Amino acid sequence: MTSQKLNHKQARWVLYLSQFNFALKHVPGKSIGKADRLSRRPDWQERVEKDNKDQKLIKPEWIRRAEMIIEKENLKERIKKAQEGDKKVVNAVEELKRAGIKTLKDEEWKIKDGIVMKEGKIYVPEGELRGKIIQLYHDTLVGGYRGRWKTTELVARNYWWLGITKEAERYVDECDAC
Repeated sequence: MTSQKLNHKQARWVLYLSQFNFALKHVPGKSIGKADRLSRRPDWQERVEKDNKDQKLIKPEWIRRAEMIIEKENLKERIKKAQEGDKKVVNAVEELKRAGIKTLKDEEWKIKDGIVMKEGKIYVPEGELRGKIIQLYHDTLVGGYRGRWKTTELVARNYWWLGITKEAERYVDECDAC
């Protein structure tokens, strides 16, 4: 199969149809019968050559989303450092290590890869990281600005801290775009 230059409509369809498993079979025009007027519009033929010129298939918003995913990976290291500086967490972790216990209260609290987890979610200590996490989930151009409850739900899927709902609501209420 050889590659060919696609116009912007074709490129959009290729991106959409790439998620399905199917095979295309060519049917000669003679066997189709009478062509309809819409498929033979003369104005479509004029700009076929330069139709894909300067077209961007990857939108800048998607790139920003990818940057945010990379930033989330960096965020885990920042949370780990913040947890080390949080005296309450440090004392509790030291007690767990001294006792030789990896989990506490039936899987409620545990340490995984040096990060304190509560019910499978990363515990975020007090500080600027909480606002940064809410910002990551709320301020995305692709799927952000969804309001209080959706932002809270998205953040609470992976992170936990006391008062997460109130903090997310406060952030959304202060958002000019919402």
